[in-house]
Amino acid sequence: MLQRKKRRALLGHEIELLIGERQTLLQVVGASAALIACLDCRLLPPGAIKPADLVASTINALPDETLCDALVAVSAGIDEEASGVGE
Repeated sequence: MLQRKKRRALLGHEIELLIGERQTLLQVVGASAALIACLDCRLLPPGAIKPADLVASTINALPDETLCDALVAVSAGIDEEASGVGE
């Protein structure tokens, strides 16, 4: 019985870690999407075009729900920056 409780506690801890990592990844994806959306590819240095295209293609391949979650994850930070909050 004690082993079962330990396994359940470990599983719960692992799930919490995965949820935290997912949130961080959503923030990275959301920030990347916001950055890519603001870029003018004509102004990028030649060496940055392929990596920017890879990021854009990868983001576009995400399911709509995941992309929406990612944009929501960073929208508060972007809104705060735009309004000058936190300065």
